[in-house]
Amino acid sequence: MPSAARAALTVLGTVGAVGAGAAIWGVGIERYLFTVRHHALRMLPPGSQPVRVLHVSDAHMAPWQHRKQRWIAGLAALRPDLVINTGDNLGHERGLEGLREAFAPLRGIPGAFVHGSNDHASPSPRNPLMYFSGPSKQVSSAEPLDTGALDAYLGDELGWLSLNNAVGSLEAAGVRFDLFGISDAHRGWDRLDLLPDPVAAMRSGSTAALTLGVTHAPYRRVLDEFTDLGADVIFAGHTHGGQVRIPGSRSALVANCDIPLDQARGLSAWTHDGRTAALNVSAGLGHSIYAPVRFGCRPEASLITLLPA
Repeated sequence: MPSAARAALTVLGTVGAVGAGAAIWGVGIERYLFTVRHHALRMLPPGSQPVRVLHVSDAHMAPWQHRKQRWIAGLAALRPDLVINTGDNLGHERGLEGLREAFAPLRGIPGAFVHGSNDHASPSPRNPLMYFSGPSKQVSSAEPLDTGALDAYLGDELGWLSLNNAVGSLEAAGVRFDLFGISDAHRGWDRLDLLPDPVAAMRSGSTAALTLGVTHAPYRRVLDEFTDLGADVIFAGHTHGGQVRIPGSRSALVANCDIPLDQARGLSAWTHDGRTAALNVSAGLGHSIYAPVRFGCRPEASLITLLPA
């Protein structure tokens, strides 16, 4: 065999081995390497006690995912004072069974939640390469999920506040918070037009230390409006941090929305019309059951400690 042919076969074999190794890592290992991202924000009034905010997102839970359920349940050991859930909790028609195991230790901790599309409809098979052509589209044949049962669990049993196109207030660790949120902007379920009047009424005479904005999908229009409405901290999910990233890169390859790719994961800042809010985008805890891979982007929850300024 000529030397050039041998060299070509060697290169092809190496590329194939690297690809196979990456697939084994992403499918069989990294998607189980759950991690907690720790951040601190000095935003509370002087003299306030620290508030530990646990941000969870995109569990995409299926009933057989016991490893993920145990890890989420263990987050209670972080002693959070407040839980923010940015949606896509369900990944299967029986996903609520797994969520009950995962979230049970968080019962009684003040919290708030919004919906993602997979809180309404089950995932469907799709070509992952299509994400490079733009945000994914709704599948008309997707099986509807029992959103009412999910909301009853999160709201009635866990005691968390629904912020789906709604506002509310709560107290955590002796600190008062005003909150507002929207349903999934990725599906056009957000009603930003409904928020200004109730937000203004809520904040009139309010003694809240901070205002929190909560969304599933961090579209620019949402982040702009939330900043204009006075959010001090914005919480979002949806992007999965890109789910597959080039190791060491600061930017995702895709975000499944129009957020800048270098803000598709982690804590950053969002500025609009001269006002700036802190923005935390969670890379999420799970993945679609039809795309069981994580590469260069471990599944995560965030613990954000709010401190006195």
